Amino acid sequence: MAEAVDRSQHDEFFKSKVLGHPAGLFVLFFTEMWERFSFYGMRVLLINFLTMAVIGSNPGWEWSAENAGALFGTYAGLLYLTPILGGVIADKFTGYRVAVLIGCVIMTLGHASMAFETEFSLYMGLALLVLGTGFFKPNITSIISEMYTYLPEKKDGAYTIFYMGVNAGAFFGMMLCGYLAERVGWSWGFGLAGVFMLFGTIQFLLAKPLFGKIGGKPIRQTKEEKATEVKDYKENKFTVVDKVLIVVTAIIGLLYLINDPVSKIGGVNLLPEEFLLSKDTLSGDLVIIIAGVILFLYLIITRIIRYEKVVRDRMIAVIIFAFFTVLFFIPFEQAATSMVIFARDYTDRVLTGNSALIFNIINTLLTVIPLMIITWVLYLLNKRSFKKIPGSNITLALCFALVWGVVVWMLVRDFSTKSYEVAYQAVEIENEVDGEMIKEFVPITEARPLQEGEVITTQTLKISSSDDLKVGDPVAAHLELGKYQYLDEQKENTLALDYEEEGLHSQIVSGEVTEIKDNEVEITVSWFSILNSFFIIAFASFFSKWWESKYNPSAAMKYSLGLILVGVGFAILAYGSSFIPAGAEAGMVKVSMVWLVLAYLFHTIGELCLSPVGLSYVSKLVPARMIALMFGMWYLAIAIGNKTAASLGGMVEEIQAEHSLSTFFLIFTAIPVIAGVLIALLNPVLKKLMHGVK
Repeated sequence: MAEAVDRSQHDEFFKSKVLGHPAGLFVLFFTEMWERFSFYGMRVLLINFLTMAVIGSNPGWEWSAENAGALFGTYAGLLYLTPILGGVIADKFTGYRVAVLIGCVIMTLGHASMAFETEFSLYMGLALLVLGTGFFKPNITSIISEMYTYLPEKKDGAYTIFYMGVNAGAFFGMMLCGYLAERVGWSWGFGLAGVFMLFGTIQFLLAKPLFGKIGGKPIRQTKEEKATEVKDYKENKFTVVDKVLIVVTAIIGLLYLINDPVSKIGGVNLLPEEFLLSKDTLSGDLVIIIAGVILFLYLIITRIIRYEKVVRDRMIAVIIFAFFTVLFFIPFEQAATSMVIFARDYTDRVLTGNSALIFNIINTLLTVIPLMIITWVLYLLNKRSFKKIPGSNITLALCFALVWGVVVWMLVRDFSTKSYEVAYQAVEIENEVDGEMIKEFVPITEARPLQEGEVITTQTLKISSSDDLKVGDPVAAHLELGKYQYLDEQKENTLALDYEEEGLHSQIVSGEVTEIKDNEVEITVSWFSILNSFFIIAFASFFSKWWESKYNPSAAMKYSLGLILVGVGFAILAYGSSFIPAGAEAGMVKVSMVWLVLAYLFHTIGELCLSPVGLSYVSKLVPARMIALMFGMWYLAIAIGNKTAASLGGMVEEIQAEHSLSTFFLIFTAIPVIAGVLIALLNPVLKKLMHGVK
C-alpha cells in the first residue's frame, strides 16, 4: 500500500512537465546553476586576487604563488571530503532537501563574508563554503535520483539536463564575477557570487510545494528491508583495527591539509618539525605524512583481501582507476592556479582595431545565445509551475533580469572601450645592460622627480578606457604588468593613498590625451577559464555518441586518451612559453593567447574522455552494499589530486625564476603522458580484474 501511495505521488509530480521532464528537475537545474555560478565565480578570482600586487589600480594582497596555492589547495581538497559527511547526515537525519537548503544558506554566508576582503573574513568565508558544499553537493543529485525511482530509463536524460545547468552556471559565474572583479573591484566579484547564491537559496526554498515528499526526511530501514532492496546486502563489519586506522589516517590527513597553509602563511606548525628523524634528513611533518600514507595503504589492502575473488578484483580495478584519477587532476587543476598566473602575467590579452571588434562579436554570441536559451527554459518553467510556486518563479525572473543587466553593461562597455595616446613628461637616462649602454625614458613622477641638470622630453604612452575622453583632457596612468592602466579620479586618489600608507612615493604618471585611436579590448584573466565550460558544451554530444557506438574504447583506453590529451595541452603551453626567458619579470615579456586557448581545448577534450567515466565505473564495479564507501574513496582521490595540483602550481614562480616557465609546463606534460602510456599497458590486466564489466 505504501508503495502505491508513493507511486501516485510520483505520478502527480510528473504531471507538470517541461521539455518532457517534471518542473521540479528545472528548479534543481537553476538551484545548481546559481550554486555553480557562485562557486566558479569565486574560484576563478581567488588566486588572481591573492597574488595581485598590493599597489595598483585594482590591488590584491600580493601573496606568493606558493602561499596562495597552499590555501587554495586545502580549500579545494576539503570541498571533496565534506560531501562524504554531508551525504551521511542527509541519509540518516535531515533528508536531501533540507540538507541542500542548509548548504545553500551556509554558502551564501560564506560568499558574503569573502566580499569584505579581510584576512579573517576570507578564512571564514572559505570555511563556510567548504561546510556548505558538504551539505549541498551530494544531496541535490540524490533528489534527482529519488525523483526518477519509477522511471529509471529517463534518469540519464535528466542528469544530462542537470549538468547543462552545472556548465551554464560555471560559464556565467566565471565570466561575470571575473569581469566585475577585474574591471570594478574584487569585492564586486565576490559580492556578485554571493548575491546569486542568495537568489538560488530563496528560489529553492519557495519551490517546496512542488516536491511533496521527494527528498524529505529519511525513513529508517530495518536490516530485512535493506536486504530486500539490495540483493547482495551483507553487514560490512569494520574490525577494531580498521576503525583505529580510519581515525588515525583521517586525523593525519586533516592535520596536513590545515598545516600546509597555516605553516606557510601564519608561520604556525601544527605538526612537529622533527619526528623520529632529524629535520635535515626528513622534516617531522613529512615523516608523519609518509606514515599516514603507509597506514592508509595497509587499511585498504587488508580490507580488500577479505572479500571474495570477483569483488576483490573489481575493487583493485577501482583503486587503480582512482590512482590515475589523481594523476589526471594534478595537471588538469592547474587551471585554478598556475594557468591563471600565466594568463595574467605572461599572456598578451590586448586586442585592437578589427581584432577587438571580432572578439567583441564572438564574446557577444558566446554570452547572449546561451543566456537566451536558458531564459527560454525559465519561461517554460514559469508557464507550467507559476500557480504552484509563484514566489520561486518571481525570484528566478529577478535573477535573470540582473544577469541580463550585467551582461548588457559588460558588452556595451567592451564595445565602447577605445585606446588613447597620451603625452607625458619624461627624462632620458642611460643604463648599462650586459655591457651595452641602453637609453630609456623614465616618466617624471613623485617617485622619480626631475633632477638638476636633466632635460624634460615629451613621450607618449597608450591607455584604454570606456570613458569618453577627448583630446586635451588631463589623465593619470599607472604601469602594471607591462601596460599602462587608466586611472579615473577616484582610482587616482585611492592609489595615491595606498602609496602613502605603504610609505612609498607615488609612481602615478600624469599626462594629456593627444589622440583617440581604435577600439581596444583587454581580455580579462578570468575569460580564459570559461573556455572549459564552452568546449564541454560544444563537444559533449560528440563524445556521448562515440561512447554509444561500436567504436567505444575500454575504460583504460579512455583514461589513457584523457591523460595524454591533457599532456598535449601542456606541451603546447611549454612551447608557447619557451619564448619567455627564465627569470623574466611579470608583464615584461608576453606571448600570444593562442597557446592558452589551445591548451584549454585539449584539456577539455581530455576531461570529456576521462572525467565522466570514473564515477560510472565505480557504480558498475562495486557491489551496492559498498557503493557509498567507494564513492567516498573516489572523492578522496580527487581531493588528493586537487591539493597536490595547487601545491605544485604554487611552485610556478620559483621554477620560472630558476629555470623557465617552459620547464614548469613540461613537468605537467610528462606526468599525464607517462601515466596515459602506463594505463594503456595495464589495459589487459584491468579487463581481467573487471570480470566482464564493460
